[in-house]
Amino acid sequence: MPTTRRWSGRILLVGLLVLAAVAVTGVLMYRGVGPFPDPDSCRAEVGGVEVDLSTEQAENAATIAAVGVRRGLPARAVSIALATAYQESKIRNLDYGDRDSLGLFQQRPSQGWGTPEQIADPYYASNRFYDELVEVDGYEVMRITEAAQLVQRSGFPEAYEEHAEDARALASALTGYSQAQFSCVTSADSAASEQIGDNGLTPRADRVRQDLERAFGEQELGGFAPGGVSTGHMPGSAHYDGRAVDVFFRPVSPQSKRAGWALAHYLTAHATRLQVDHVIFDGRIWSAGQRSEQGWREYDAPDRSGASAAVRATLEHRDHVHVDVLE
Repeated sequence: MPTTRRWSGRILLVGLLVLAAVAVTGVLMYRGVGPFPDPDSCRAEVGGVEVDLSTEQAENAATIAAVGVRRGLPARAVSIALATAYQESKIRNLDYGDRDSLGLFQQRPSQGWGTPEQIADPYYASNRFYDELVEVDGYEVMRITEAAQLVQRSGFPEAYEEHAEDARALASALTGYSQAQFSCVTSADSAASEQIGDNGLTPRADRVRQDLERAFGEQELGGFAPGGVSTGHMPGSAHYDGRAVDVFFRPVSPQSKRAGWALAHYLTAHATRLQVDHVIFDGRIWSAGQRSEQGWREYDAPDRSGASAAVRATLEHRDHVHVDVLE
């Protein structure tokens, strides 16, 4: 009888250890540690600095950067804005805060930052932050925490500096200076098929078009036409289904390449919300779903032997960002 109890006790102990190991593995996998990445996460890697973000944080960070790019502000302004949002809200669009503080930057309606509805809009909140920042004389050469404090008037003026390194790396990627250095891992998704609308785009693709215009302003677009397109693209192209938009950045130059990467990274950050399937730019491709774990990879362009430089630039997507949405 004692022997039986000892064996029963050992079996029970082994069972408990196995359950504990499974539980720990599950937690680690859920948090993105181990062999399987978090299916809802993004990362910027710049100069040895790695910045990990949730999908929500990435969307907000990309919006903050896009507003800065649209306004023609330097990357330093975006760094200051991101460091501020890190400290104030962890780059989340909060509907609460100290007293009546709200949003990404914890702006207060009672202090003239806008109505609660306006402040809850990341585009509005970012613009209002930049409105104040550009009034700070010499913000471009100040320490990030000093410039942020002159806008925010926080009770903890040095707190913003804690986020300066991550903010600089993230701003460098999201403003296009560090190219193909921002990527997201997204879970596989599916969507109901849609019909082409009057402008030649499906509703999903048209939402992408509208979203990019709101974020970056009017763009030079192509790849679609009223009634749809039937020529000019590779066989099987999403353009023929009205699911793709091309955003042109011509001529090919360092400046246009930065602008293109800012937009490409924005699309990657917002891929889940916008139901993006692929983004292609500058000879690189990012794909949603399982392939997103590979990040930006080399794009296998069609045979371009004998083609002109302009044609090669188009085939390799060096003069435009291609984005297509789920079928």
